[in-house]
Amino acid sequence: MSLLLGFGLLTCIASSESSSVFVLKGQDIRLDVQENVEVKELEVFKWTFRSANIVRCTDTLSVRVSPEYNNRVEFSEGNFSLLLKNLQQNDSGPYTAVVSGDKEKTIIAYLLIVQERVEPPVLTVNSDSINDTCNVTVTCRGQNTSVTSSCNSRTCSQVGGESRGAETSTVPLLSVYVAGGSIICNHSNQVSWANHTKDIVELCPMKSVVPSCLDVQAQQ
Repeated sequence: MSLLLGFGLLTCIASSESSSVFVLKGQDIRLDVQENVEVKELEVFKWTFRSANIVRCTDTLSVRVSPEYNNRVEFSEGNFSLLLKNLQQNDSGPYTAVVSGDKEKTIIAYLLIVQERVEPPVLTVNSDSINDTCNVTVTCRGQNTSVTSSCNSRTCSQVGGESRGAETSTVPLLSVYVAGGSIICNHSNQVSWANHTKDIVELCPMKSVVPSCLDVQAQQ
């Protein structure tokens, strides 16, 4: 499922063990427990990052924030949610809400992944590939990722079957497609996107006796 939580743009993917949360570097995010929590006598509710405590709350609602998280988090005593501020790459990792007493019970677990904003991609055209029917070969590049496609006025198809950098969900992805009379190279990850476009008509050979490429396609 996809959710918008707290103050950051993110994607929440449900799994049997935890929810993966993607957030843009520098943004804030609120982690919710998503259920009613009851802290009984001599029990402690806590949020942890890896094996370290972030905040502890006793049954008397006495709250202690670990010193390294002072001014970096806000804990809600009403619903036990945790607000993480100004997230950086080293904040990526597992966050767990736990009630600890005679036994320890995990309430909810998140895998937080902080991502940089993607860089604008670069769309280049192989000028030797342009012909009178407006078939053109283009290459889209971005952050060590590249896609080469053959495009016309209606669609693009990938050349060579290779799209480097698209192996995992945390790697920025590239896609090339046609929309609104333009070839569009889109560079995206789970929290941001950027694109570079080129007008199809401007890429076609312009000859006085030859109509525009869109007209040629329409007559076929």
